[in-house]
Amino acid sequence: MKAVIFDMDGVIFDSERATYLCWKKVAEEHGLLNMDEVYRKCIGVTVEVTERICKEAYGEDFEYERFSKEASVLYHARYDGGRLPMKEGVREILEFLKERGIPIAIASSTREERVAKQLQEASIFEYFDAVVGGDRVKKSKPAPDIFLFAAERLGAVPEDCLVIEDSYNGILAAAAAGMIPVMVPDMLEPTDSIRDKCYAVCSSLTEVRRMLEEKGLL
Repeated sequence: MKAVIFDMDGVIFDSERATYLCWKKVAEEHGLLNMDEVYRKCIGVTVEVTERICKEAYGEDFEYERFSKEASVLYHARYDGGRLPMKEGVREILEFLKERGIPIAIASSTREERVAKQLQEASIFEYFDAVVGGDRVKKSKPAPDIFLFAAERLGAVPEDCLVIEDSYNGILAAAAAGMIPVMVPDMLEPTDSIRDKCYAVCSSLTEVRRMLEEKGLL
């Protein structure tokens, strides 16, 4: 294993849950039902795919842009300025990889500008050799495009890249790219079919770091 590619939301930051809480509050204010189910379908995909999922659930006349803006305003009020909580073991695994000279990338379905901003606010941007957002590729996860682009940016071949993901779409995308998928579940527990795609399923990034060291994967 010669490079590591991280998803961001739900892996680096506890942002999937943060976003969900904002969505749920706005949904309740507008009387929208089944938001839990709808939100879970949106985990790990781009804004464009998210809009399509919402309109399939609530109808073509659903004002997604208005809903999204209200949820976004609430999210930024709660979490901007470095207040977005990080997941367990983030700094430790980044330090661990840097000490060993392993190139590191972020490949997130979130827009690249927002990805960079959140990494900078958390003071971890400098750890990453490449940052790729969902707006840089045409096809969203579970298509492999974003991971292949990130590997290219790192100068690594796909089969040498370990991908750390929390979503089904992310694991499917990593597998389709011919990479080494490791799942750290956040809001979605692995199904049997997803588990079969994974090299490993770990409870936290701390466990991922321990696995890399104990199995001599570096």
